Amino acid sequence: MTGTVAGADGLLRCPWALSTGSTGEYVAYHDTEWGRPVHGDDALYERLCLEAFQSGLSWLTILRRREGFRKAFSDFGIAAVAAFDERDAERLLADEGIIRNRAKIEATLANARVLAGWEPGELDALIWSHAPGKPGPAPRTVTEVPAVTPESTALAKALKKAGIRFVGPTTAYALMQACGLVNDHLIDCTSRDPA
Repeated sequence: MTGTVAGADGLLRCPWALSTGSTGEYVAYHDTEWGRPVHGDDALYERLCLEAFQSGLSWLTILRRREGFRKAFSDFGIAAVAAFDERDAERLLADEGIIRNRAKIEATLANARVLAGWEPGELDALIWSHAPGKPGPAPRTVTEVPAVTPESTALAKALKKAGIRFVGPTTAYALMQACGLVNDHLIDCTSRDPA
């Protein structure tokens, strides 16, 4: 199954949105968030963190814990997370509502400390400066959707150069997809060009 699939409502969607066991979480995320433009430093910091936590796991695992992540990380307010100390790190390692991976937690805190020193809008501008200038053709099947692009490689390199940890070209491309820098909804997906 590589092309769009009809859901229970008859609408065609990217096949991952109808994955077995998602009980609607993927459909809701696919239909209302994925591929829609996201702006704002805190909002993009949240997506960057969640994509890093997703590395090696299913996105469904992250979706199901997203509210736990938001609670644990002060709604991903950069200034708030930058003020977290060692007690907060230990609290996070014991929090069953999130993914308790020390390296990912430490990267999340370190990244907030880096970003807290940036000017307002600087993260937004940096990320969006890597959006492709001209959209490519709409993919017909999931096999036509890349995992890495020259733009995602450049974005990962720019973020790393700025001191941001736990981001590579694949994570950067997933961020670009999730935040609407690219539109990888399949050509006949109902969310390709939402009304």
